[in-house]
Amino acid sequence: MSVNRKLLLGLIGDNITRSQSPRLHRLAGRQNGVEVRYDRLVPPDMGKSFEEVFAGARSGGYRGLNITYPYKERVAPMVRIDDPLVRAMGSVNTVIFEEGGPVGTSTDYTGFVAAYRAARPDTSPGSVLMIGTGGVGRAVAFGLVALGVSELRLVDRDIAKADHLAGAIRAIAPAVKVGTGTSAEAAAEDADGLINCTPVGMDGYPGTPLAAEAMAGAAWAFDAVYTPADTTFLTDAASAGLAVISGWELFFWQGVHAWKHFADLPLDRETLRNDLRTEDVTA
Repeated sequence: MSVNRKLLLGLIGDNITRSQSPRLHRLAGRQNGVEVRYDRLVPPDMGKSFEEVFAGARSGGYRGLNITYPYKERVAPMVRIDDPLVRAMGSVNTVIFEEGGPVGTSTDYTGFVAAYRAARPDTSPGSVLMIGTGGVGRAVAFGLVALGVSELRLVDRDIAKADHLAGAIRAIAPAVKVGTGTSAEAAAEDADGLINCTPVGMDGYPGTPLAAEAMAGAAWAFDAVYTPADTTFLTDAASAGLAVISGWELFFWQGVHAWKHFADLPLDRETLRNDLRTEDVTA
């Protein structure tokens, strides 16, 4: 895109009061002399459906949107998806409004891969338990395939949702062993990696999706939740001796990749990381 000194962006989701995405994109804009307005758009608070909020953003001059829980799968049929892998995921977290219509992609997928490689650059995921098979879970599962996961155990209270994702993974990666279930504790036995892709542990959704005693013997853990970053799931994992990857890392990398789609302008990533951790940037 041509450089515009003003950029209108937004985030559609529920329970996003503490999201740091507005700060990330304002800081990215500041590095490039671009004034970024980044709005939090919460359909229940606005008294509108997701579709109404999305249509309003499309007609209201927004360059693009981030989409978060619980709308990542809901938006997928509403956008053009050029990447066949993202089409297979059926989950979109970044939308760009182009002249020909809205285009969707998943920086959750690329962000998870970047976060994992930064933390464990020379180690494959091994066998992995993933709890939660919604929008972010689908992106993380496809990321695990790209990283060379050997076995993927998908757990969800909605077994049909887990089975649907399992089918999608088998279609693109038949060599990966994939199983589904509803008990996280049973699926955690002998797993190398433990992943939470549910909202449990997020502000407003207290608790943990896996009992602490079930973590013994695993090597690493990742929590997609980043508000707060030190979830019970990750503190339990650290206490059990696991290497932990915070959801903050996924947040950071998906934001860096989303900025590329929104603005296609350079970033000093280390400066951005430091500013996010130390500054409070207001709208």
